[in-house]
Amino acid sequence: MITCDFAILPVGTETTECKDYVTAAVQSIKDSGLSYQLTGMGTQIEADNLEELYSAIAAAQEAIFELGIGRVYTVIKIDDRRDLENRTLDAKVETVNQMLK
Repeated sequence: MITCDFAILPVGTETTECKDYVTAAVQSIKDSGLSYQLTGMGTQIEADNLEELYSAIAAAQEAIFELGIGRVYTVIKIDDRRDLENRTLDAKVETVNQMLK
């Protein structure tokens, strides 16, 4: 399982509001069928391989360009762990929660 945390930012907008752009990007991720979690500072995605992950991120960028933005800045963090099976986002959080005192 590959997990990814990413944020897509439109550059050159007339306002500081990003909700329309975030919604378009997240809708694209949702439409991809991949498991995802929206957070206050980005979106996390789970994928079986890099190809489907990169494809989903590319589609999210395109969704913002389709809104008329001329420049999109994307930050991607990928955890490609192959020594354990099914290390989902929830499993990673649960591991730490179990260790908390």
